[in-house]
Amino acid sequence: MPSLDRLHHMIGFQPLVPPWLLWVLGGALLAMGAWGIARRARGTTWRVLAGAGLVLWLSGPQRLRESWHPLPQTALVVVDQSASMSIRDRAVMAHRAAERVQEEIGHIDGLQTRTITVRDAHHDGTRLFSALTQAASDIPPSRLAGAVMITDGQVHDIPAQLPEVLTPPDAQGHRLTLPLHVLLTGQGEETDRRLRILQAPPYGIVGQDVTIRVEVDDLGRPDARNATTELTMTQGGAQPSSRIVRIGQPQDITLPVTHPGPMLVGLSVPELPGEASDINNRDIVRINGVRDRLRVLLVSGTPNQGERVWRRLLKADPSVDLVHFTILRPPDKDDGTPLSDLALIAFPVNELFQQKIGQFDLIILDGFENHGILPQAYLRNIANHVREGGGLLLIGGPEFIGPGSLQDTPLSEILPAHITPDGVRNEKFRPMLTEAGQRHPVTARLPGAPASANGPGWGPWYRSLASDSVNGEVLMTGPHEQPLLVLDHADKGRVAFLMSDQAWLWSHGEGGGGPQSELLRRISHWLMKEPELEENQLEAEITGGQLNITRRSLLPAPPAMVRVTHPDGTMQQVPLTATGDKGVTAAHLPARENGIWSVRDNDGHEAFAAPRAEDPQEFADLRATATRLQPLVAMTGGGMHWLGKRAESASLPAIGMVNGAAHSTAERFDFPDRHAHIVTGQQAHALLPPWAVLLFVLSMLMLGWWREGRARA
Repeated sequence: MPSLDRLHHMIGFQPLVPPWLLWVLGGALLAMGAWGIARRARGTTWRVLAGAGLVLWLSGPQRLRESWHPLPQTALVVVDQSASMSIRDRAVMAHRAAERVQEEIGHIDGLQTRTITVRDAHHDGTRLFSALTQAASDIPPSRLAGAVMITDGQVHDIPAQLPEVLTPPDAQGHRLTLPLHVLLTGQGEETDRRLRILQAPPYGIVGQDVTIRVEVDDLGRPDARNATTELTMTQGGAQPSSRIVRIGQPQDITLPVTHPGPMLVGLSVPELPGEASDINNRDIVRINGVRDRLRVLLVSGTPNQGERVWRRLLKADPSVDLVHFTILRPPDKDDGTPLSDLALIAFPVNELFQQKIGQFDLIILDGFENHGILPQAYLRNIANHVREGGGLLLIGGPEFIGPGSLQDTPLSEILPAHITPDGVRNEKFRPMLTEAGQRHPVTARLPGAPASANGPGWGPWYRSLASDSVNGEVLMTGPHEQPLLVLDHADKGRVAFLMSDQAWLWSHGEGGGGPQSELLRRISHWLMKEPELEENQLEAEITGGQLNITRRSLLPAPPAMVRVTHPDGTMQQVPLTATGDKGVTAAHLPARENGIWSVRDNDGHEAFAAPRAEDPQEFADLRATATRLQPLVAMTGGGMHWLGKRAESASLPAIGMVNGAAHSTAERFDFPDRHAHIVTGQQAHALLPPWAVLLFVLSMLMLGWWREGRARA
């Protein structure tokens, strides 16, 4: 029903002379009156009254009559739908309460609502006051009545002082205070047990221990300070372990780093009876296992272009300690150069290959021709070191044929390929990836990889070795499809054989160049067993509430199924589907449950994943509480009301509008009637007709003259 215009009467002034002249006349009148009183002059009072009447008439007093059209006021309803409102039926309760508030306010003449729903703020917690300020930005201050917040009380942007939106100026510029009312989704103050990770290192050295600091808090329980509870730890597929911890006190937990790569540690505490939720009773610690300074031994034959490449690559890696020796002159050659000019120190053969060989993660023999430099026993030590878990990379050239070749030593037992006696091929060729090379992480997706033998690709090389037998996996081929790069496993260790000494040509841009540094980096890191370069690997990751499973395999037909174990122990078989990359299959499924998910294939590979908290502030405290908002609500004169335990039976306070300041209670929410309006018409009538003023002034002057005359008589 449209509001009718209302008539309002008031007094105004329309001066007949400039205002400054009125001030001058008024001042002169006061001075004259003071002088007359001081002199005790008769008739002063009447003359002053005459002057006052004249000044009053000159100020132009008017009777104003205005017609006002009332405007509705707006009450903002802010509905909290953040992550913490997903507990129980808080979100449903808040939604229904908002509908009922809108309905109740709709029955109040001159009051309307605007509803704002606040969802997740992406790592910034619940920001209701930011939403309140933004929603009120286009509402005239004179038409804002106040606000109602429907929340669990966990608000993370509460201002220290009243926000400006709730203290608008009135028509005279004075600040008013508008009420802030709060409806809480609960029956009363709640308790909550939470597990906090106070400190956890992002990295840990394999073989050493890391320390994690945690704390268990019982919020809303003042008597919980000296209580204890059980903390359970789960790491990968190992059996869970537990320990007793004190409530409210930081606890240090020591864990071993058992392998390189990501390591997930699940921590949990039992549920507190009657607590709001057990979602924050568990957490996941992510630690990336790294090796402590990978040690590499590089032994080069006669000085060559390739050793510069290796030195530059390995020296640039901060995680690598490089020991490099170059054989400047083999023992069977004597050119008269003094030994002091050939080496700064003697080649420590016994120390490197007998005493400390077990300390090296990778041994690189680049163009190495033995010629009695290393006794057979030391070469056997290298072979045994590889079998026990070490890595060996051989860069082959002409030294691999003829007497003194490494093929005629104990290393031949672990070499992945055998070079023919006339195996040196001096011809131009472009390295190509094999079918396995397109699948293997060492060579898959190398920049600029040729699509076909005749198509554009990497720059050419001009020398390679021909083999008559291969034991390992051929990833790259040279001329006539001869093996060029072969990788192989030797018991616990690994061997790589690059059958050309001209990879350095790519770094010089020969024929367009190629990814020489990236290729050598991948080969060396595969030999040192970096997890991301495993040829058959299973990966799992949870993002956006979805478990993403990726399986990489060198087999033409990789496993078609994986077994997924949920955090609650439920298992399901999930099929894998092919992707655009060769050898890569994937699967996706919803993963909303907190905790560690495990994925296992038929080949024994296992991967673990856990969801990351999208907004940690939201789950730091899951209680429904009035303590955070109560001080601000009291400052505004608003009310705070608990909706109850169940959404379908939630109670609401009475809502009304009052004249003057609102003073609400838990059972009644009031909004002030600010009489917002626009003026639709105005009429003015002079209060003092000129004839009446003239008559009054003359009368006062005559009385003053008469009073003065009597005094003289």
